[in-house]
Amino acid sequence: MKIARRDVLKAGSAGAVAAGAAALGLPLAALSQPKPVRIGVLHPVTGPLAYSGQQCREGALMAVDAINKAGGIKSLGGAKIEPVIGDAQSKPQVGAAEIEKMHQDGVAAVIGAYASAICFATTQAAAKYDLPHVVDIGVADGIVERGLKNTFRFGPGYKTCSEIAVQNLHILNTVSGKPAKTVMIIHEESLFGTGTANQLKEQLPQIGYEVVDVVKHANPTRDFNNIVLRMKSLAPDIVIPANYYNEYALLVRTMKQQKVAPKAVYSVLGGAASSFKFVKEFPDVAEGIIDCNHWYNPRDKRALALRKAVEAKGLFYTYEIFNTYATMEWLASAIEDAKSADRAAITAALAASTWSGHFMPYGATKIVNGQNTGAMPLMTQVLKGDIRVIVPKEYADTAAVFPWKG
Repeated sequence: MKIARRDVLKAGSAGAVAAGAAALGLPLAALSQPKPVRIGVLHPVTGPLAYSGQQCREGALMAVDAINKAGGIKSLGGAKIEPVIGDAQSKPQVGAAEIEKMHQDGVAAVIGAYASAICFATTQAAAKYDLPHVVDIGVADGIVERGLKNTFRFGPGYKTCSEIAVQNLHILNTVSGKPAKTVMIIHEESLFGTGTANQLKEQLPQIGYEVVDVVKHANPTRDFNNIVLRMKSLAPDIVIPANYYNEYALLVRTMKQQKVAPKAVYSVLGGAASSFKFVKEFPDVAEGIIDCNHWYNPRDKRALALRKAVEAKGLFYTYEIFNTYATMEWLASAIEDAKSADRAAITAALAASTWSGHFMPYGATKIVNGQNTGAMPLMTQVLKGDIRVIVPKEYADTAAVFPWKG
């Protein structure tokens, strides 16, 4: 359809817009909507890390939906967040390639990308374009220790997690009469598992524990029989796994099959230990396991409401979902503060953020070299088919059972 020039001249600029809209059959409201803010949502939704990546994506998209329904970015006139989805395919190089595509697509920021090795690649790729990259899960501390001004992590890294885990282990063991003296560490081979194991190997002897062995395994691994046979011969008091979901579940199932029962399975960032999926699928081996991991504030009604919404979708309320949900909320709050979708403005807002509107067991965000220094994990234990918080006291909803009998 054509708009007559005389009609445009007659109506003036406002009239021209109205005439154009009418001629095209568009409502005027459609022309007045603020431009959406495009955010890259990048996770490994295929490959060996697919389950966790899919959970992360779900958490991010649920947060986007909630933010948009609540009015969008109000400082930008109610601009909606428009997610731009990417799949890292469980490979760092693919994650980096996805960043290139997202840059071309004009995203204002990126959230992701779950695994530490992938986050290393994606944050580095994003740095070339001064593209703000908010890390949701990746725990390797090197991600935020390279001086990349574009990189921010909402959750704790493995150094913080291992330190808290070791401190609490020593307290539990001391209160119980020090029944545990030896430790065996089993970890997957990537940055996450290796870095966590190295931290533990250094910290445990300093408080009197003997590390009898540190065993690295491939990711994926489909047979733990030889590792568990070695465990059986060494008979450690405590077994500490640091691996992703599939390997974690298979390891403890193999321990059960070979009747290996240490005084505690005490995980640090255990891929299955703090997972309702694991508790439901393998209740006989999950019971009693302690984990130091990402967890929500169990006393916050918003966290409980989100759990209800997630389970209504037929999904498990895993740390990937609620951690990434909260991370997306943080990014949205920074865009709100920036009053802009400009990358530099968002980066500055993230660096200066003091956001406290989350349901995690953190204080207000305080960023030092890209890391939220207020972030902390919680200690959980599987008891009577549920995951309960045991430490610290202000979040605990039950007492720990240590050592574990059977």
